[in-house]
Amino acid sequence: MMELHVFGRGFGLPDPSPFCIKAIILMEMSGLPYRRVRGNLLKAPKGKLPVLRDGDRLIPDSSFIRMHLEQGYGIDFDEGLSAEQRGVAWAVEKMVEDHLYWLVVQERWLDAANFDRGPRRFFDAVPAPLRPLMVAMVKRQVRRDLRGQGVGRHNDAERLELARRDLDALDAILGDKPYLGGAAPCGGDATVGAFLVSGLCEIFDSPVSDALREHGNLVAYAGRMGERYLKDQAA
Repeated sequence: MMELHVFGRGFGLPDPSPFCIKAIILMEMSGLPYRRVRGNLLKAPKGKLPVLRDGDRLIPDSSFIRMHLEQGYGIDFDEGLSAEQRGVAWAVEKMVEDHLYWLVVQERWLDAANFDRGPRRFFDAVPAPLRPLMVAMVKRQVRRDLRGQGVGRHNDAERLELARRDLDALDAILGDKPYLGGAAPCGGDATVGAFLVSGLCEIFDSPVSDALREHGNLVAYAGRMGERYLKDQAA
């Protein structure tokens, strides 16, 4: 049986990482037997989770997990979609992963109160004398990553404006459809659903979450995805 290595339940979510939630949804969509196990970042091939173990193979990264399921098991997550719809779904997926995600990281990691509500818990297993050093080191890395990506160079108002543009785009693309491609979920829904479920996490003080809640169709969509694929995965 395949093993999906993830962080585990946290923040009232199936996993603190939206990428891990995406992988969970992909596995649920596939219908293939698997089990979730708590992963180890030190042993992960790319130093990140999720990682899928399939026999002797380790497949890191949620997008490559999807490709492995498609190529190795003949699953077409976009079955029934036109070439244009497939392209739109992939573009939307990458907007969410490579842009909106970083706006949320900024809120959760570099806002002191939000950091204490959530990410600080990641360091609970670190010995107390080393914990402040580890926290400071990782936060410096996150700050560097955010500045390198570009989000960290903007002020709060500018970041919120960018997030609103992303959410407006998602709202317009989804419209009144139940899923991105229409009546049935597609591969892009695994990503968008995961990130919206994560984005609605209530433990954080988040202007981005507040902006998301202004879009009734996106909130309802997140609820549908959670009910369909994450009902038995909640914390």
